[in-house]
Amino acid sequence: MECQIEENKAKCTCTYEPCSRKGKCCECITYHLQFQELPGCVFPKEVEKTYDRSFGRFAEIFYP
Repeated sequence: MECQIEENKAKCTCTYEPCSRKGKCCECITYHLQFQELPGCVFPKEVEKTYDRSFGRFAEIFYP
């Protein structure tokens, strides 16, 4: 399957603008997992802006 970079960029909610992985979901997920965190797109806007993308923060939001 071919990556739909422009389509992915249009849906991407990440606010980190200089990101070279924007629209390249496979690269984004691989990058964040190596730091034991999730990509910004899985968080609500107000949380994504804090750049706390830890598994713990994800659990606090969705499994209180």
